[in-house]
Amino acid sequence: MPFSNKVFKKLIRRMLHSIVFILVSVWVLLSLLLYFFQPKFVYFPLSEIDYTPDMAGLAYEDVYFKTEDDVELNAWFIPVEGAKNTLLFFHGNGGNISHRLDSLKIFHELGLSVFIIDYRGYGQSQGTTSEQGTYRDAEAAWRYLTESRGIPDKKIIIFGRSMGGGVATWLASQYTPNLLILESAFTSVADMARHYYPYLPTHLLVRIKYSSIDRIESIQCPILFSHSQTDEIVPFKLGVQLFEQAQEPKMFMQLEGGHNDGFIVSGRSYVEGIKEFINTYGENNF
Repeated sequence: MPFSNKVFKKLIRRMLHSIVFILVSVWVLLSLLLYFFQPKFVYFPLSEIDYTPDMAGLAYEDVYFKTEDDVELNAWFIPVEGAKNTLLFFHGNGGNISHRLDSLKIFHELGLSVFIIDYRGYGQSQGTTSEQGTYRDAEAAWRYLTESRGIPDKKIIIFGRSMGGGVATWLASQYTPNLLILESAFTSVADMARHYYPYLPTHLLVRIKYSSIDRIESIQCPILFSHSQTDEIVPFKLGVQLFEQAQEPKMFMQLEGGHNDGFIVSGRSYVEGIKEFINTYGENNF
């Protein structure tokens, strides 16, 4: 016996209700996953040290120092004899310091001593990674350079790449270095989440913030921003927004390539851009 219109409409309503229920359930589940497992979406540390600077022909010191909350961190100090500046390097959210040799070689060739640290939970550093923890790590690194090594504030260049840009921006808002360099940086984790999960209420879910856009205007030193239009991870527009919000003096250097290789693909223009920035605005130029 064929279905009546009434029965058919009832079945359709049930199907629609089931579909809506499933969609809402998936939406709620994704929201809960993003909220409770947020660190898993942000931090991707590796503990194994795969490479060391001496493999790239760079002499270095393997350094261990402690944070204010008694977490022991690992870092490398790569000196350059007669260097006028020391670059304090904050890397991105993946891997560890051993995966930054290409950058270390570039900065060494530029005549910069480099101090690169692993955040808590990364590489040989102790502890578990958190936003506030990375800020404590950054402050401990600053104190190590200024107090243990006696390097003046105005001889330190803070450098942050990707998530490290959020750490670097925080530190530069607390202290005043010679210069700040932000590479492939984003405005905030909330803006990144909105880009990747536009269908979720990310403004309510984000607990890890790295809200550089709220701090950038307070920074009192010259800033170099560098970003690629073909960055496949951090949208170019977020880098531009961060640049526009910053006070003068500032420079913007457009990179080629992707998020993780822009500084390599850009080649000499990347090196010359950094050199120009330091010579133009640095208190201790080349």
